[in-house]
Amino acid sequence: MRKNSIKNTRINVEVQRELSNIIRGEIKDPRINPMTSVVAVEVAPDLKQCKAYISVLGDEESQKHTLEGLRSAEGYIRKQLASSINLRNTPEITFIIDQSIEYGVNMSKLIDEVNK
Repeated sequence: MRKNSIKNTRINVEVQRELSNIIRGEIKDPRINPMTSVVAVEVAPDLKQCKAYISVLGDEESQKHTLEGLRSAEGYIRKQLASSINLRNTPEITFIIDQSIEYGVNMSKLIDEVNK
């Protein structure tokens, strides 16, 4: 199976949707910021590994605490993912903070300042 095959793309989208639902509605860890979103998911072709890119609205401290909370709840998240998605293997999830949204907001502010 190629990395960018249709099947892999569908699996990525489905895992992203389910991870968003699990993080938003089922995890009660107070360290996790309520404004946390799953930006992208890359599941390996053999379905053993998964990289989840997470965006957190807040400062660096909030991002750090959210990442710690997600890493500590990784087993629970994986169990919920296995029960909601019927895959041969449930991938091990690696959470990565994605700074692209924050970078875009900062660039937009800089452009607005230059235009004034």
